[in-house]
Order: sequence, then C-alpha cells, then structure tokens
Amino acid sequence: MTAAETAIETIHREMTAFARRARASSGRLHPELSLVSYTLLLHLEASGGCRSTDLAAHYALDKSTVSRQVAALERAGLVERRRDPEDHRVQVLHLTDAGREILAQVTRRRRAAFQERLEEWPTEDLTRFAEYLKRYNAGPDTATTSG
Repeated sequence: MTAAETAIETIHREMTAFARRARASSGRLHPELSLVSYTLLLHLEASGGCRSTDLAAHYALDKSTVSRQVAALERAGLVERRRDPEDHRVQVLHLTDAGREILAQVTRRRRAAFQERLEEWPTEDLTRFAEYLKRYNAGPDTATTSG
C-alpha cells in the first residue's frame, strides 16, 4: 500500500468511528432527538424555514425519509407547517418555540462535549483540524457529508 492509500484507509476508519460516536452521543444529549432530526432542525433554523423537498434535496435524502422525520418532529411539537405567503399552495416548515429551545439546549451540550474532548489540543491543531473539515465538507459530495 502506498502512503496515500494508507492515509485514505486511516481516514475512512476514523471518519466511520467519528460518525458512530456522533450518532451514539446524540441520544445522550437528547434522547428523543436523533442526529438526523438535529441536523434538520439546524437547517430550518439557519434557513428561516423551508419546504420538506428542500430538506430532502439539501441532504440528498429520499422524500419519504424526510417526511417521516418531519412528521416525528411535528408530533413532538418542534416543527410546524405554515403557508408560504408567496404561494399558498406550498407549506413551509418552521421551528416552533419548543423546537428552538431544544435545538439551543442540544447545541450547547454538543459544543461542551466537543470542547471537553478537544481541551488538550493546541489552538494550532484545532485551527488546522477545523480547516481540514471545512475543506473535506466543501468537496463535490457536500449533500451527504454535511449532515
């Protein structure tokens, strides 16, 4: 194996472990909020609301998958549908006050967990790691790597 192939294999293994840890920790941070639900809420907050089809397109997910996730978020009172003021045939998803509150709580807990895990790292390493992650997630397959 070349040095590049070895590095790719290590990256693959470590990214898999990272994803597994992220999924496992999401349940500890809020038992009823999966990692997928968390990322959907983050997107709704950042976008100020959007259609289910927009969420599906952004995350390269099947519409039925997003529909199930959104239905669960609606039942939990975290998301609500509103008519689009420009096209009354369209419904736009928005966070409820409860959704914003849960998202803020989970985000604080996630940041604290990252800070605790990385507290021993020098600032230079943190900065370099952040830049590498941004570069990786800006690649051609951003829909499936960003959430």
